[in-house]
Formats: sequence, C-alpha cells, structure tokens
Amino acid sequence: MKGVFEISGVSRYDDLIAERYHFPRKYLPAAQACLGDWIVYRETGSGGGRKAYVAAGRVQSIDPDPADASLFYARIVDFLEFDHPVPYRDQDGRFAERLLRELGSASMAGRALRGQSVRGLDEVDFAAIVGKGLSRTLDPARAIRLELDHRHLDGDTAALLAMPAQERRVAQLLVNRKVRSAAFRGHVLDAYDNRCAVTGLRMINGGGKAEAQAAHIWSVAEGGPDAVQNGIALSATAHWLFDRHLISLDDDCRLLVSHNRVPSELIQLFPPPGERIHLPSNRRHHPRPDYVARHRARFAGLDA
Repeated sequence: MKGVFEISGVSRYDDLIAERYHFPRKYLPAAQACLGDWIVYRETGSGGGRKAYVAAGRVQSIDPDPADASLFYARIVDFLEFDHPVPYRDQDGRFAERLLRELGSASMAGRALRGQSVRGLDEVDFAAIVGKGLSRTLDPARAIRLELDHRHLDGDTAALLAMPAQERRVAQLLVNRKVRSAAFRGHVLDAYDNRCAVTGLRMINGGGKAEAQAAHIWSVAEGGPDAVQNGIALSATAHWLFDRHLISLDDDCRLLVSHNRVPSELIQLFPPPGERIHLPSNRRHHPRPDYVARHRARFAGLDA
C-alpha cells in the first residue's frame, strides 16, 4: 500500500529521510502496510516546515530501534527529492489526499490528521503528487539541460517519457536511472547556480545546458542517495578527479588535493589553500558531513 510519512522542520526522532524514518510503535501497523511499496514525505509546518510533500521513497524494511523498544525504523531506498515542494492543497483549495478531501470542512484537516503521521495513500493521489513533484524534471523544455533529450535516452526511457502523463506508471519513473539522474542533476545545479563548486566557473551553452555536472559524494553504486546533500556541482575535470578520490573536502568544505597525483596545471584552477569551495546560498543544500567523511576516507586511503 502507498503511504504518507510525516516529517517536520525540527524533529525529536532520528530521521534521515533519504535513508530512514524513525517512528513510535503506535504507527507500526500503518508502516508495515507500506512495506515494499512507495511513500511520500509530507513536511508539516512545525519547526518552520514547508507544509508540502517534498520527496518519495520506497520502504525496504522495518526494524526495531535497538536503543528504545518503543520506537522503530523504516529503512528507505530509491529516495528521490521533488523538484519543488507540492502544497497540501492546489490553487482551488482541493486537498491532495482523499482522506482530507472527504472531510466536511477544510478546517477539520488538522483534527483529522492527529495520530495519523503514518497513513495510507490512494494510488491515484500518489501518482498525482509525484507527477507534480517531478514536473520540472519531466518538462520537455528542460530536456537538454537535464540530458533527457534524444541524444542521451535509451529506448525504454524514451518510450516511458513519450507516454501521456496519465498513462505512465509512476513507479517506473521513480526507478528509471535516466529520470533519477536528471532530477538529481537539476536539483544540484539549481542549488549551486550552475557553478562549479571547485573552480567557481559558470558556463551555460546555447541549449541552456550548464558545463557543470552533478557529482555524487557517496556514490549510488555504494548506496548513496539521489539527494542534494549528497551532491556537488563540478566541472567535468573536477568531477573526474572527485569520483576517483584524487580531490576531496575537509569538515569545513575546504578542498583537499592529492598533490602527487593531480597535475600542477589543474591545481592552479583550484581555490587557494584554506579557502572553502563555492557552496549553495541555502544551507539546507550544503553537503552532509557524514557523506563528505565517507568520501574523504577513500581519499585519505589513496593519498597515504
């Protein structure tokens, strides 16, 4: 069963939504009903939350919190952030969830959702929320920028994108590697204003495609999520060096360079020693320290 997992701007739970959702025992039956299926994250207004659906993911497993028998973890895979927050209600005031649409009055919504932080979601509503959440990624006008144009597509992805929106299987979109890469690329480049975090260069061609690329800090092949905090915008050369752990970051996002392996002419393009790389203006989009630490551990091993 599809579901909704609620999160807030400030939570007392041990959530890391790209990987896990932490919840009390009373929600266990509802969470178990979603096991193996997709959920959307709904961010409440608490703690400065955005009052919107913000991402999707699949519940891979559920296990007890070893430190507290009253709490559980839902382990999340295939996490994907939305291009933009999807409001609870559309411009006509219509709620995205059937549970809320069937209320006698919109003013009853808050009361109806008490004790419902984990709940089921209608398949049609799930598809509609995800469709709105990925509308910029799927916009044909952005295909070149996101490498979803005919030069980059395989046959299966091209056929999927050619289908009318109402006939697409949303689950296919959410697991399609080309679509996921496009969404990740768009989110990271938007966060970094299309600028290479290392060189500071911002170049965009006539088709609207940035020279910078979206690099994963913790690689997807090793379990890293397609989340902005696991991404960094890099030029092609810097991306190549970063993927091979020849450059990395310290805890303050200052560049680390394997000087015995990186040519001196490339080092001249890097920021001066002790200077931070170019980071997004929104701190929410800065690299997560634990993801950076994973990358740096590989760098340190190579540089030893």
